[in-house]
Amino acid sequence: MVHNHEDLRRELAESNPEFRRLLDEHARYQTRLAELQGKAVLEDNERTETVNLKKQKLHVKDQMERILQEHIEKMSSSVRH
Repeated sequence: MVHNHEDLRRELAESNPEFRRLLDEHARYQTRLAELQGKAVLEDNERTETVNLKKQKLHVKDQMERILQEHIEKMSSSVRH
């Protein structure tokens, strides 16, 4: 039985292609944000890119959370039956 969110995330990363794709996308956004945040000075287009990356990263995180919650609900309903 899976005990916490991290275990569930690992399980979904292995079994759910959509979740895995979102996880990879989230990691790419995080990597690019880290690159931009490491710069001493950002150009205007880089500041805009930073804002857009943060929004995209949050959107992907929300999608992963939705999948995670659906999985939890499915597991709960199967345990009750």
